Amino acid sequence: MKWEGEERSDNVEDRRGMGGRGGLPIGGRGIGLGTIAIALVAGWIFGINPLTVLGLLGGGGAPTAQVAPGPAPAPPANDAQAQFVSVVLRSTEQAWDEVFRSGQASYQRPKLVLFRGATPTACGTGQSAMGPFYCPGDQQVYIDLEFFDTLKARLGAPGDFAQAYVVAHEVGHHVQQLLGISEKVEQARRRASEVEANALSVRLELQADCFAGIWANRSQQARQWLEQGDIEEGLNAASKIGDDNLQRQSQGRIVPESFTHGSSAQRVSWFKRGLQSGRMADCNTFEARAL
Repeated sequence: MKWEGEERSDNVEDRRGMGGRGGLPIGGRGIGLGTIAIALVAGWIFGINPLTVLGLLGGGGAPTAQVAPGPAPAPPANDAQAQFVSVVLRSTEQAWDEVFRSGQASYQRPKLVLFRGATPTACGTGQSAMGPFYCPGDQQVYIDLEFFDTLKARLGAPGDFAQAYVVAHEVGHHVQQLLGISEKVEQARRRASEVEANALSVRLELQADCFAGIWANRSQQARQWLEQGDIEEGLNAASKIGDDNLQRQSQGRIVPESFTHGSSAQRVSWFKRGLQSGRMADCNTFEARAL
């Protein structure tokens, strides 16, 4: 990606020098290490909110909200990785400004919070081991930039466009929140069986992948910044984080009814759908008969 010199977002908050606080307050029954491990895997594959996963697995309600620290500064100008995500966030702002404006609506831009270790959020204490996540309570995306090392070394998805896809996917969850989709899905999940709830989560995640594809389509039209191999990086990242691939690696077998994010083929397919069309109408995973 030819991102150097591109416009950066002002909506990036850098808490990395503020220190982290441990401890994850969860209501209901106690949560053992096995449950936490499941939730962390959910975070690694870009769940909407791994904090909510922990709350549901523990049998309790939503995690206790934490009081965020005072305003944090913007990232330093000499931090290339932080500047990269600032550029990517700005490109999502421009893409979604355009989409919402075409629908006679106004896009509310999310903040992107950089942190290390742990940080308070409106959804509970966010922890680095969860991977990037979106908190609907404060409408912010949280990321420990060390996750990009995990993406490359442990998940086999290197490249700057793969990293941009991560940010765009989480911003996709913000779009779902603004449109009321996330809340409707959460309400339906509470009434559903475990298998049905998982299936709803898959459709939500695949739509966020499709929304990431819309961003890629529109940002490329606006900036012409993609280089040879970039699209392949994004498709590879989508493939590596498919539930089937992760289950095969972690437990040696695939359990489709336990999928919460979709198979590798599904994630690639829906990302490509958004990428090729750039239209919201083509990302309606909830009406699709086959994913």
